[in-house]
Amino acid sequence: MRSAVVVADTGTPADVHGVPGAAGVTRSACLARRAGLAGAWEAVEWVRIPPGGVSGEHLHTRTREISVVLAGNGVVTLDGRPYAVGAGDAVLTAVGTRHCLRNLGAGALERLVIELPAELDGDALVGSTVIRDLRRTGPVDPSALLGGPLRLLQSARLASRERAGHTADGVEHTLFVTAGSGRAAAGDVRVPLRPGTALTLPLGSSADLAAGPDGLEYVHAELVAEGAAAADG
Repeated sequence: MRSAVVVADTGTPADVHGVPGAAGVTRSACLARRAGLAGAWEAVEWVRIPPGGVSGEHLHTRTREISVVLAGNGVVTLDGRPYAVGAGDAVLTAVGTRHCLRNLGAGALERLVIELPAELDGDALVGSTVIRDLRRTGPVDPSALLGGPLRLLQSARLASRERAGHTADGVEHTLFVTAGSGRAAAGDVRVPLRPGTALTLPLGSSADLAAGPDGLEYVHAELVAEGAAAADG
């Protein structure tokens, strides 16, 4: 297995001013992009919307979007239908959907956003939806709703000192730490884990996670890599 791993965090986000249709200064950090990955990722991003802020209404014409609310609460509108959302909720946005997000809370609304390339070809199986509290519902298969290669979305938790391994065998993984602490080992690479740290595992790599004394919580997404056969050959 390869020891490659993409490490990023939210420590130095960009301030985004004057986005059309948006209100307030949004902060964002790119955690991973398509470059260096075999799977059909567009981007993995962390986004922070200030109190009263808005992510302006727009039409998804070339991407599917899967987002998980990490903190705060607000209202997401999917094709004109409003849904209240809070920490732990996931929003699955199909290609062809028009949506916007308003922060209605007293604090910042933070979310993890995964975008995947798509075409307006009617391949979404069900369409856009809100999934309540991933921490309680358990693993979700976004492809069953949206089509596409993202086959797993979950909120994972390791108890104090517990360990878990992730192997990118035919798939690629992205993980975003939401609480607790720990360490990841990928070959000879050691990565301290804390809230705001993201790991993305390219095809053919692996990482072992070890939770700290306070446990470790993270959002985990798994994408089937179409380049798997070529890489194996």
